[in-house]
Order: sequence, then C-alpha cells, then structure tokens
Amino acid sequence: MKRILIVEDEMLVAMLIEDAVTDMGHEVVGPAMRLETALETVATETFDFAILDINLAGNLSFPVADRLVELGIPFVFASGYGSAGLAERYHNAPVVQKPFAPQQLEAVLQRLL
Repeated sequence: MKRILIVEDEMLVAMLIEDAVTDMGHEVVGPAMRLETALETVATETFDFAILDINLAGNLSFPVADRLVELGIPFVFASGYGSAGLAERYHNAPVVQKPFAPQQLEAVLQRLL
C-alpha cells in the first residue's frame, strides 16, 4: 500500500480519483484543492506518489511539481488539456488526460511506483 497525494480543485473529480486510488489498495492524502494547500501538504505530510491537476482554480500546480522533483517523489499530471497544458520543463512528464478510466490511472501508478 502506498500513500498518494491528490491535488485536484474539482470536488467530484477528486472524489472519483480518491475512490479509484482506494480501490487499488492505496491510502489517500488530501485532496488538496488549492495551490497553497497542496504546497503545505507537500511540506508537512509523507506520501509516495502524487496526482496533480494542472489548473487549480486559476493557479498552475507547477510549484508543487517542482517541490516533488526536489524531494524525489514521483507524480503524474491529470489534466483535461493533456500534455498541451504542460510547462516546457515538464513536457516529458507522465500525463493522464481527463476524463480517464480508473484502469488508465492504475496502469500509470503501476508503471511509476
């Protein structure tokens, strides 16, 4: 079992991701729904992986991704924009495009964990 941080500003989407993650046998940290909350969670919680929405109520989650890179914690972006919404420094980062099936998320988690 891994601890997985969910960073997602849409409550319904966060709940769907949380259900998928717990169905896979993992523990959920969060969800963090705002950039500030996500950064605070990264600073105060321990977890093994993160799922990051790119756009958090008008703020981009790249500062969270930057901190995860510094900490060596793997993550995946979950976005309706797909890889088109990524900053240049993250153009090779894993992305699951919303809406996605739980099996797609599970495949990414298996590959990256």
